[in-house]
Amino acid sequence: MAFLIVRRPFILPKMKKIFSLFTVLLVLVACQQKDTIAADLIVTNAKVAVMDSARTITEAIAVKDGKVLSVGTSQEILAYANDSTTVIDAKGKTVIPGLNDSHLHLTRGGRFFNAEVRWDGVKTLKRALEMLKEQAARTPEGQWVRVIGGWSPFQFEEKRLFTMEELNEATGDVPTYVLFLYSQGYLNQAGLNLLGIDENTEAPKGSRFEKGPDGKLTGVLIAEPNPTILYARIGSLPPLTQEEMENGTKQFYRELNSFGITSGIDAGGGGHKFPKDYTGTKALADAGEMPIRLSYYLFPQNKGAEYEEFTEWMATNEVGHNGEIHLDHGYELEGGGEFLAWSAGDFENFLAPQPMLNRDRPTWREDLKRIVRLHVDNGWPFRIHATYGETIANMLDVFEEVNQETNGKLASKRWLFDHAETVQEKDLERIKALNGGIAIQARMAYAGEYFVERYGAEKAKQAPPVKKMIEMGLPVGAGTDGTRVASYNPWPALYWLVTGKTVGDFQLAEEANQLSREEALHLYTQGSAWVSNEETVKGTLENGMYADFAMLSDDYFTVPEQQIKSLKSVLTIVDGKVVYAGGEYEAMNPSLPEVIPNWSPVKYFGGYQSK
Repeated sequence: MAFLIVRRPFILPKMKKIFSLFTVLLVLVACQQKDTIAADLIVTNAKVAVMDSARTITEAIAVKDGKVLSVGTSQEILAYANDSTTVIDAKGKTVIPGLNDSHLHLTRGGRFFNAEVRWDGVKTLKRALEMLKEQAARTPEGQWVRVIGGWSPFQFEEKRLFTMEELNEATGDVPTYVLFLYSQGYLNQAGLNLLGIDENTEAPKGSRFEKGPDGKLTGVLIAEPNPTILYARIGSLPPLTQEEMENGTKQFYRELNSFGITSGIDAGGGGHKFPKDYTGTKALADAGEMPIRLSYYLFPQNKGAEYEEFTEWMATNEVGHNGEIHLDHGYELEGGGEFLAWSAGDFENFLAPQPMLNRDRPTWREDLKRIVRLHVDNGWPFRIHATYGETIANMLDVFEEVNQETNGKLASKRWLFDHAETVQEKDLERIKALNGGIAIQARMAYAGEYFVERYGAEKAKQAPPVKKMIEMGLPVGAGTDGTRVASYNPWPALYWLVTGKTVGDFQLAEEANQLSREEALHLYTQGSAWVSNEETVKGTLENGMYADFAMLSDDYFTVPEQQIKSLKSVLTIVDGKVVYAGGEYEAMNPSLPEVIPNWSPVKYFGGYQSK
């Protein structure tokens, strides 16, 4: 309802009575309107961060039909309540728009979740090794103990990696595989024996099996920098059953909800084929049971045949299609990437020398151009993995050619770079000229110490130059790149954006490249919504936006910086419905099936280790 206020020097007594009567009438109409529009859910006595352009902070929020009905004071919002409205007292807690990870391997994470020991958040190497020993004791014959990324040795109090002797002692004769980012993998002796890997086994190109001074294998797998050797070992591990994968997907998405994540953008991943390996999430989507809004991009698996893969996908899949589900934007195909052509990939392995496209892979340009042109001609958005500035500059040459040849069609579609740790300012200008964007992830929070060792502390100060991106007006989304090269927990990532520090509290970013808490949160909400072309429906708590939000365990805006990485949600809402509740709200937590199989590490350790 709009009001027209006309200012006058004074109002005659008779006019005052008419004006007062008119004001009362307006209030009555407004109250009557609220009576006819009853909210389904109201949260009161909160600190609601709307995250609109004015950075409004208010007290309460009302939800109707899965969307924000109104925000305002508790008194104003309670006017929308009737006997059927659920009213929740936040008791002063902070409410934020639901977090949206711009680059999180959700479907793959759910597929493997119930099989993995998660070292995410473990505070000591001693405890990490104890977990392996405990899991080895319960792992049945035919299965493996596996830790597949999400950790850094610098998060441990000991500030070091384990030794192979420690790994073998902890796991004994139970085959074990530990992945450290996409840099190295570790097979215990039982694993080497079971896979039949010995001194004569040939490693994939760009990688090697480490040997000791005696010429014997140590069990260390080294990507230099090609991670195929690491992918291959993961792919060789025994899979879970369909029922176990569906169960693991439910457990993983509940875990994400517990951190306040309500949306995630899936960037595919190596060794993860569409649609075969998406069945855990697809089953939830088809049943209308998605507790998280998931947008996904398709990642080709067949090196040298990527064009044919994309051609087939484009013939059989529709971008923006939700399928037979009940949640708008709940499970939606967005485009192609994060790899488009394997020959044009660069790898984020800071333990190995930087790969160079023009030197190492002579066909990369023609391969990439052909596939980018295919996307542009078919109206498909795309995203592309690029760690280094040199790679980005080379790729932009191709994008500019395609844009010119198609009369600006590339610049009219949504496209973006992923990662961009060492992108140069001149190339940020080129990205902006093509209407592109960037999705940055917290990989430096987990591998920053190794980056400094190889490239120097000076270069790390602006890796990536996120503040410049924002100041230039580039669309930027934030995320983790979980579950392998970083943890899926968004709060250490937000801590890194705000402080410039790794999970080991090593200072990387200079002050000029550190974000305010509001800026960092914006990148994790509306900024990430841009990545999937959803910024008009989610990312803020303005009226009419999706009612996806989280009530936090403490106030993100005022807690000491160190406490940011320990935050959680105590109440997470998606589509106006509770998908997670903890602490004093635990009675509202939706039921979740028992973890299967019985030996699953998740059953005994849970996921992220906060103690």
